[in-house]
Formats: sequence, structure tokens, C-alpha cells
Amino acid sequence: MITGMTKIVGIFGYPIEHTLSPFMHNAAFEALGLDYCYIPFSVHPDNLRSAAAAIRILNIVGVNITIPHKEAIIPYLDGLDREAELIGAVNTVLNKDGKLIGYNTDGRGFIKSLKEEGGVNPKGESVMIIGAGGAARAIAFSLAIEGVDKIFINDIISEKAKELSCAVSTKTSTEAIHIKDLKEGIGETDVLINATPLGMKKKDPLPIATDLLSQGLFVYDIVYNPPETSLLREAKKRCSKTLGGLGMLLYQGALSFKIWTGIEPPVDVMRKAIESKIV
Repeated sequence: MITGMTKIVGIFGYPIEHTLSPFMHNAAFEALGLDYCYIPFSVHPDNLRSAAAAIRILNIVGVNITIPHKEAIIPYLDGLDREAELIGAVNTVLNKDGKLIGYNTDGRGFIKSLKEEGGVNPKGESVMIIGAGGAARAIAFSLAIEGVDKIFINDIISEKAKELSCAVSTKTSTEAIHIKDLKEGIGETDVLINATPLGMKKKDPLPIATDLLSQGLFVYDIVYNPPETSLLREAKKRCSKTLGGLGMLLYQGALSFKIWTGIEPPVDVMRKAIESKIV
């Protein structure tokens, strides 16, 4: 039951109807007996400034930030932690005594999933990322921190891919290369990552031509619903190893949970809550 004592957290996104984060976090709050409630907020890009101000006005403890706001939210915050500042994107906001502090847990969530669920240590590997938005930024910088050898970056908006490649190369010791065509660098690629929303809808086109999927390639799709996207199905047909985005969602959410509450979350409870809602 929500009362005047209940602490509110949530998520800002547009669209937001697909999110499974409320199920994951509210299950964890209930399991730990915490008087918190996680609410999804549909925030049109034109209203992002007002929504950020509302965090303070309504004394919301914090929010997750998802598409399309991960970079756009930054000007409305009072500060960033070092990781979010390096990445240039935010997926978690904490209201600390009226000051809004931005964090990024996407990258660490991705790395934990890649290592623990995928069995892949990215150090020394060559990686290709499709997409150059907020999630791709977090993944690219986190991979660079982990010591990957090379990152190829492609996006439908060529300038975004070029900017991200330059930022990673400038701020880290990893070589990041902007590619205009996915055929470039695929022969050198060990890990292929779809960091776009393509795959969330049944009618979505594949983010990469199937003839570029080869045996020995590890394919990670950050889309978590459906749990097996068309990309992952096609990759499996060609003997590629695959992993979906549920683990990234889970682990980034667990990190956000601790930022807001200061308490280690029950990850198993969170996982079961997500899996029960995936179609």
C-alpha cells in the first residue's frame, strides 16, 4: 500500500509502455520489506526539463533514464559521477538532498552479463557495436575500460558513430573506428553487439545482414523482450554464440537499486520478476 511515507522511484522514457523495470524493482522492494514504489513515467522529449525539475519538487528519490533521454537529461542535472561523465550518458539519477546526481550503470551491467552469462572476457578482443546512442556509449566506454583491443562503431546517423568513435579513442587507450558499412571490420570482430532498439518489434529489420554472421562470432543483443530476437535466431543458425539483454537489464537495475537505497538487492528475486513478464 502506498502511503504518505512511501518513497518514490521510477523511470523516464518515451515510449515507456514496454519497460519491465517496475516489476523487477517492486519485487525487490517487497522482498526486503522496503516502503518504496517504482513508477514508469512517460516523458516526451519536449517535457524533459520539467520532468527533471519534478524530481525535486515531488521529492522523488531517483529515477532510471531510458530512450531517448540518456544524453539529453545531463544539462538538467547538478552533477555526474566520474563514470557518467566519462561516458557522456546517464541511466540513473539520485535526488541527494535536492541535488540531482547522474550515474551510469548500463556499462557495468553489460560487462557483468557478458562475463558471467556469456563467459566472455572482453580484454584483448575486437568488438563491433551497432548503434551510437546512450546505451552504446556506456557499452563502448566500459569495454575500453576492460581493455578491448579495438571497437568498430556503426550507426544509421553517421555523425553520431563518428563522434562516439572519436570520444572513446580520445579518452581511453582503446582504438575506436567509425565504420559506414558493417562489412568493414567484421572479419576482425570477435564480439558483435546490437545496441539499437531493432528487434523489439516483430516487423523490425535485422540490424545486420545475415551473411555477415559467421561461426565463432559472439552476438549480444541488448534487446531483452523478446528474449530471443530475430538477430539471435539467425546467429544461432550460423553457429554463432549468442546472449540476449536480460542480464544487462538485471545487473544495471541492481546497481541502480543500491544507489537509491544503499542496500544490496535480491538479484534472484529481480530476475524471476523479469522472466515472469517476458513474452
